[in-house]
Amino acid sequence: MRELSEQELVRREKANKLRELGLDPFGHKFVRTGYAAELKNKYADVTHDELENLNDTTTVAGRIMFIRKMGKASFFSIKDKTGSIQIYISINDIGEDAYNLFKSADIGDIVGVYGKIMKTQTGELTVKCLEYTHLVKALRPLPEKFHGLTDIEERYRRRYVDLIINDESKRIAFLRPKIIRCIQNYMDNQGFTEVETPILSTLLTGASARPFITHHNTQDLDMYLRIALELPLKRLLVGGMEAVYEIGRVFRNEGMDPKHNPEFTLMEAYLAYSDLEGMMNLTEEMFQTIARDVFGKMTYNFGGHEINLEEPWKRISMVEAIKEATGIDFKKEMSVEEALELAKEHDIEVAEHEKSVGHIINLFFEKYVEETLIQPTFLYGHPIEISPLTKKNPEDGRFVDRFELFIAGKEFANAYTELNDPIDQLERFEDQLKERDLGNEEANDIDMDFVEALEYGMPPAGGIGYGIDRLCMLFLEQESIRDVLLFPTMKPVNNSKQD
Repeated sequence: MRELSEQELVRREKANKLRELGLDPFGHKFVRTGYAAELKNKYADVTHDELENLNDTTTVAGRIMFIRKMGKASFFSIKDKTGSIQIYISINDIGEDAYNLFKSADIGDIVGVYGKIMKTQTGELTVKCLEYTHLVKALRPLPEKFHGLTDIEERYRRRYVDLIINDESKRIAFLRPKIIRCIQNYMDNQGFTEVETPILSTLLTGASARPFITHHNTQDLDMYLRIALELPLKRLLVGGMEAVYEIGRVFRNEGMDPKHNPEFTLMEAYLAYSDLEGMMNLTEEMFQTIARDVFGKMTYNFGGHEINLEEPWKRISMVEAIKEATGIDFKKEMSVEEALELAKEHDIEVAEHEKSVGHIINLFFEKYVEETLIQPTFLYGHPIEISPLTKKNPEDGRFVDRFELFIAGKEFANAYTELNDPIDQLERFEDQLKERDLGNEEANDIDMDFVEALEYGMPPAGGIGYGIDRLCMLFLEQESIRDVLLFPTMKPVNNSKQD
């Protein structure tokens, strides 16, 4: 058992005294009529004297964050979900018993206050307490006011404390859902239908990633947690839904760093009778809608750069970008041997399963181009070898109709003119199995049901996937994915050793 600190022992004793007074230390329902931010906005331009004449009252509730006791009268502040508000409390207004109850309160306790709205001589909006209600006794003290959670790992691990102490964390927590709601409204207005698809699957499909594996006890069946949303959504296009999207959790059994969390939120959207250009236009407009409607600005500080989301965004092919950076023209026909020699000359290591011209083109891109794409850039024309679910470019079958959106050197979206040829799709799946035999642990399974669905006919379509967490990082100007996730994946700790 963890040894309690002296402060914790004192707080537990205070909780026992509340019980002796017939009060529940952990409270009951409390009806409030006001919130800190709303009250401050409402009375921002009302003077001290005008408030005295108005005689307005309110009922507020929140966590005590500051106390200044002054004998028979005191000031304290409480914090609700919208912010903090000052309370003035006096023995003359609430009586001795209630004032003594207040005097036993600690920072961190949750209380309710009914009182008259006033302003101090310095102009600070204040609630003059007329009724004081104890609601919840905090048995643990909050971190010191000026230090808070100094260990950043503990901020993420004990997010509940971080939200109490850190206003920026709370701002992010409330803004992220607004971003997602804006996306949903935008997609709905474009004629899309939001759907839900299975999280558990018996096949590894939809992306190149290592999966989490679980077990279905009743069926005695190993299953994967999904790594993408793609194939079920494209089945819906076959079924005639035509414009669908999903925002949901996906799971990839990979490392953690400032850009990656093993479980993250992905959005994928598919639009019948569209193509790559349609997905570019959709993306550019969606980002600008978020910027305008949620934040009211078009420039953001991200990745050490000032990012401007105003149109038009740059559009360039992968081979053009590589040629600009290195002078090498991969648009020309070349053999695998020639590509391997170029890789050797540029100190690019090529794994066994990457010994193809397409994979080597991608390795050149990753080394010389990716980190240089700072302002929003649609990079298109990927090699077919790294895009097993994408339609071939009709003019050059070595490449596919795919683009990635890069901002500040990071990928924000991945889009395709969707492959709807079932014969071609089956061949791509079979090629993936060959790659697995060569050591590619991220290669896909063959999904024969999906091939069968395509045989019924899927309309020409554009499709796209967005990393919602990274999108939030941009708009919230955060450099770590953990700062936009309320509960990022953390290594376990021994709870008995926590403070």
